[in-house]
Amino acid sequence: MTTTTQTFEVNDGTSANGTNFQGYITTTYGALVDRLGPSREGSADQKTTADWVLKFEDGTVATIYDWKLSSTPTDPYEWHIGGKSSRAVDLVQEALGIERF
Repeated sequence: MTTTTQTFEVNDGTSANGTNFQGYITTTYGALVDRLGPSREGSADQKTTADWVLKFEDGTVATIYDWKLSSTPTDPYEWHIGGKSSRAVDLVQEALGIERF
């Protein structure tokens, strides 16, 4: 089976409204920054310290974020993935080159 990587934009002002937790991706903060660029600042309610919003060419919006930590994790961490469906998880894993188990 051939998979086609979709293009995506990161932190382009796309709203994450309506997304919710869909799954995890285990990686480091450094690897995310290398692939996605700097994170947005954490949320005003202090539930996240770093996050990214990705908008894929098919319109799928996905978020990658830490959750309820006092500081941004730098070691391997199970980053949360948000979206409106589990497709967000699949697209994030594909975009980052991480296989789903």
